[in-house]
Amino acid sequence: MLDKNDVLAVLDLIRPSLMADGGDVKLIDVTEQGEVIVELTGACKGCPLSQMTLANGIERILKERVPGVMRVVPAEEMQ
Repeated sequence: MLDKNDVLAVLDLIRPSLMADGGDVKLIDVTEQGEVIVELTGACKGCPLSQMTLANGIERILKERVPGVMRVVPAEEMQ
Protein backbone atom coordinates (compact mmCIF):
# COMPACT_ATOMS: atom_id res chain seq x y z
CA MET A 1 0.00 0.00 0.00
CA LEU A 2 1.17 3.51 -0.78
CA ASP A 3 2.38 5.66 2.07
CA LYS A 4 0.67 9.04 1.85
CA ASN A 5 3.65 10.68 3.59
CA ASP A 6 6.02 9.40 0.87
CA VAL A 7 3.74 10.87 -1.80
CA LEU A 8 3.56 14.20 0.06
CA ALA A 9 7.35 14.32 0.38
CA VAL A 10 7.81 13.89 -3.38
CA LEU A 11 5.10 16.46 -4.14
CA ASP A 12 7.04 18.86 -1.93
CA LEU A 13 10.05 18.31 -4.22
CA ILE A 14 7.95 19.02 -7.32
CA ARG A 15 6.10 22.01 -5.86
CA PRO A 16 8.83 24.68 -6.41
CA SER A 17 8.79 24.04 -10.18
CA LEU A 18 5.03 24.46 -10.30
CA MET A 19 5.13 27.54 -8.10
CA ALA A 20 7.70 29.14 -10.39
CA ASP A 21 4.97 29.16 -13.05
CA GLY A 22 2.28 30.39 -10.65
CA GLY A 23 0.74 27.00 -9.92
CA ASP A 24 0.71 24.32 -7.26
CA VAL A 25 -0.49 20.77 -6.60
CA LYS A 26 -2.67 19.53 -3.75
CA LEU A 27 -2.86 15.87 -2.72
CA ILE A 28 -6.48 14.78 -2.46
CA ASP A 29 -6.13 11.05 -1.82
CA VAL A 30 -4.07 7.92 -2.31
CA THR A 31 -5.96 4.72 -3.15
CA GLU A 32 -5.14 1.09 -2.42
CA GLN A 33 -4.95 0.54 -6.19
CA GLY A 34 -1.93 2.85 -6.47
CA GLU A 35 -3.76 5.91 -7.73
CA VAL A 36 -2.65 9.31 -6.53
CA ILE A 37 -5.46 11.85 -6.81
CA VAL A 38 -4.29 15.43 -7.07
CA GLU A 39 -5.71 18.85 -7.79
CA LEU A 40 -3.71 21.37 -9.75
CA THR A 41 -4.22 24.89 -8.44
CA GLY A 42 -3.29 28.44 -9.37
CA ALA A 43 -2.03 28.93 -12.90
CA CYS A 44 -1.91 25.16 -13.42
CA LYS A 45 -5.67 24.80 -12.97
CA GLY A 46 -7.25 24.91 -16.40
CA CYS A 47 -3.92 25.34 -18.17
CA PRO A 48 -3.91 23.66 -21.59
CA LEU A 49 -0.64 21.94 -20.65
CA SER A 50 -1.91 20.59 -17.31
CA GLN A 51 -2.35 17.03 -18.65
CA MET A 52 1.24 17.07 -19.85
CA THR A 53 2.35 18.39 -16.44
CA LEU A 54 0.50 15.53 -14.75
CA ALA A 55 1.75 12.76 -17.03
CA ASN A 56 5.30 13.85 -17.89
CA GLY A 57 6.08 15.61 -14.65
CA ILE A 58 4.17 14.63 -11.55
CA GLU A 59 3.27 11.05 -12.50
CA ARG A 60 6.70 10.21 -13.88
CA ILE A 61 8.50 11.51 -10.79
CA LEU A 62 6.10 9.85 -8.35
CA LYS A 63 6.46 6.50 -10.15
CA GLU A 64 10.26 6.80 -10.00
CA ARG A 65 10.41 7.70 -6.31
CA VAL A 66 7.41 6.03 -4.62
CA PRO A 67 6.99 2.27 -5.05
CA GLY A 68 3.42 1.30 -5.82
CA VAL A 69 2.31 4.43 -7.66
CA MET A 70 0.40 3.23 -10.72
CA ARG A 71 -1.01 6.51 -12.01
CA VAL A 72 -1.83 10.09 -11.12
CA VAL A 73 -5.44 11.15 -11.57
CA PRO A 74 -6.73 14.73 -11.59
CA ALA A 75 -9.42 15.24 -8.94
CA GLU A 76 -11.89 16.47 -11.56
CA GLU A 77 -11.94 13.00 -13.14
CA MET A 78 -13.05 11.48 -9.85
CA GLN A 79 -16.21 13.56 -9.49
